[in-house]
Amino acid sequence: MVFLAITPEGLPQTLSAAEKTGQPVWCGSNAISQEAFSAMTGSGLSRFDYALHPQDADTLAGALYTIAQHHPASIVWLETAPAADD
Repeated sequence: MVFLAITPEGLPQTLSAAEKTGQPVWCGSNAISQEAFSAMTGSGLSRFDYALHPQDADTLAGALYTIAQHHPASIVWLETAPAADD
């Protein structure tokens, strides 16, 4: 199983869940700064160099494809964010 966090609010929760299972976590550049990511060496966290947004289906599909290349046949748990008020 692989976790994909897409928001800065969801990333800490995802890391906490993954820590219990030892599963890898991926996130977008908008979920954690490069500096904070660099400080987490060896944490099992992978960071895309682009932002992920719940409304951008094409970018999310590309991220899921990349994860599938690195973790074939793994289930990916995708964070879903509450819908923004219009």
